[in-house]
Amino acid sequence: MADSTTQQQPKNGQRYKAFLHNLKRATIVIINHAKKHAGVGVVCAVAYFDPGNWGVDLQAGSQFGYSLLFVVLLSGLFAVYLQVLASRLGCVTGIDLASHTRLLLYSRPKHTLLYRWLGLYPLYILSEVAIIATDLAELLGSAIALCLLFPRLELWHGVLITAFDVVFILAMGDPLRGKPVKAFEILIGGMVIAILVCMIVIIAKVNVNWGYAFKGFLPSSRIFAQGGLYTSVGILGATVMPHSIYLGSALATQDRISFRAPPESKEVEETKEATHEQPFMARVCATCKNSLLTPFRRPPPNLYSSPCTQYCDHQNNSYAFVRAHIYHATTDMVGSLLGFAVMINSLILILASAVFYYGHSSSQGSPAGLFEAYDLIRDIVGQGAATLFAIALLCAGQSSSLIATVAGQAICEGFLTWRVSAVTRRLFTRFLAIIPSMAVAIVVGKPGIDTLLVASQVVLSIVLPFVIFPLLLCTSSKSIMSVRKDTSKSISQTLSSGTVSEPGPSSIGGLDKTEQSEESQEEELVDYSNNKLTIALGMVIWLVIAAANVYVIVELGLGNSG
Repeated sequence: MADSTTQQQPKNGQRYKAFLHNLKRATIVIINHAKKHAGVGVVCAVAYFDPGNWGVDLQAGSQFGYSLLFVVLLSGLFAVYLQVLASRLGCVTGIDLASHTRLLLYSRPKHTLLYRWLGLYPLYILSEVAIIATDLAELLGSAIALCLLFPRLELWHGVLITAFDVVFILAMGDPLRGKPVKAFEILIGGMVIAILVCMIVIIAKVNVNWGYAFKGFLPSSRIFAQGGLYTSVGILGATVMPHSIYLGSALATQDRISFRAPPESKEVEETKEATHEQPFMARVCATCKNSLLTPFRRPPPNLYSSPCTQYCDHQNNSYAFVRAHIYHATTDMVGSLLGFAVMINSLILILASAVFYYGHSSSQGSPAGLFEAYDLIRDIVGQGAATLFAIALLCAGQSSSLIATVAGQAICEGFLTWRVSAVTRRLFTRFLAIIPSMAVAIVVGKPGIDTLLVASQVVLSIVLPFVIFPLLLCTSSKSIMSVRKDTSKSISQTLSSGTVSEPGPSSIGGLDKTEQSEESQEEELVDYSNNKLTIALGMVIWLVIAAANVYVIVELGLGNSG
């Protein structure tokens, strides 16, 4: 008995040590992922709970209760699928979706001008329309939040103030260059966490029937009620954002682990040498001055974007680079979208359902907007919760404004290789968005603002199929999504380590297969394109979105939008 007990104790000790070793390794992997790879998912997730989402979710919850939570969940899963594809496209090929669209349509061997004027340029215009519709929602949402926090402000005052809000924030760096700007990602992440915390605090103070709420994540016939499909398509357009797909593919091209040294121009090297020779205070002043002037300057070409106009002139990333980034990027994107985007959208709809649809509100069953939600939360829950609601809305508007500006830059550079300063890009987008915003704010007032918010999300949903189709086409192409794996390099390392010393049973003619491969120096192609199941799923998503858009266009034509 003593011997068996003595034998079991070392075994248990070894298992405990192995467990601690594996736990340590897992912790190191998680910390490494958080430090180097986390960021893109949070940045892209911001687009999925912008003020447009707030307006649509509030309307859906106040009119249909918890029943449209299924649409929120389904839209979130659509977003996860599409954003992962966009991330894989950027990581494997090294260029973003907008650049791929240019490569597909700019230099066709036959009918070149026809492809450009009927394909490339209309797609670019639709993408700009999506950016303007997005910025319109963020402009209105931020203006409403300012009016809620400062009641003396008129609505059009808030529109003017937020027209020039985030230009100076962009001075922290250009997120589209070859290396990620961690300050930008940390700022966005802080705003996202602030929104989530505010919503959790508000929901904790509201009487929610969680049984009915979780039942809302199941399909319901209420979706097909009058106005239900129109609102559902609005949720789809507000959740699956076209500009976020472009931005996700652009940010996925970045080197996040210093895998490659970025090539620097002579001007950059000369500037660094001149700055290094200056005194400390002079260097600090030069750095601050450069940061303030950066948004007003025309950015340099993206170090890893492709100026090519044909696929034959472009080369994908190396196999080692793809392996080092692609799985981290997928994990980051899925976790951020499910953990932040779907969660926050669901909380907004649950809040509207509990307060308006199931609560004791005089406007029970009628569509609610941001102003009504603020007033009712203040009356039922208290001023503190209402202030948190306004702060969360302001954070959503400001973070989404930053994302829309950066996505607009990616679209310009990708489609047309047109590079403009961040300020020029911002003013161009805001000028086109401010015209309808000011007109509605002055002429119609608060009710028109809520209608305009929902309409902007329907516009985004209509644009969405034209963005998804090139994404599905590129990620399903083996020629586009294949990378070269240099087998001879790994074989040389194996031979030099001495692990291959004897020819095995697979040797031919006295030479081992590895030695034959090294002599021939063959390169293996690794295919990262979509498999048949993924292609089928993408086609189903595209058809669902296209059919929903056709329905909405018909309903709008008949005046039956609900």
